[in-house]
Amino acid sequence: MAPAARFGRDRRLRVPAQFRRVFADPVKAGDRHVTVLARTNDTGSARLGLAASKRNLRRAVDRNRFKRLVRESFRAHQGRLAGLDLVVIARRDAASAERRQLRASIDRQWSIIRRRADARGETTKGNHG
Repeated sequence: MAPAARFGRDRRLRVPAQFRRVFADPVKAGDRHVTVLARTNDTGSARLGLAASKRNLRRAVDRNRFKRLVRESFRAHQGRLAGLDLVVIARRDAASAERRQLRASIDRQWSIIRRRADARGETTKGNHG
C-alpha cells in the first residue's frame, strides 16, 4: 500500500477539540445514509473523524461495517480532500443500505464536500485533483 493511501494517526481526528472545531462552522454534504462535515486544517493533508452512534446503527456489526467502508473510501480519495478535516456521521438508513450503495453514497459526498469547500473558500494551497 502506498504511503499516501495509509490511514495513520496523522490522518485521523483524535481529540475532542479537533471534532469541536469541525462541528463549530462546517461545510456540509449529506444524503439519507451519511452526513459529511468539513473545515480546513493547517496540515495540508486530509484528516478523518467518524461518528457512528448506537442510536442510528444499533448493532456493533453495522457500526463496524460503516466505519470500515468510510475508511476504505477515505483512503482512495484523500488526495482530493487535502487540507480538510472531515467528520462522517452515520444516519439511520446506513444500517439497511447494501455495501455497494453505501460506498457509492460516501464516494459521492467527497466530491460534493470538496466542491462546496472550494466555493466557500475553505481551501489550502496545493492540488486537489
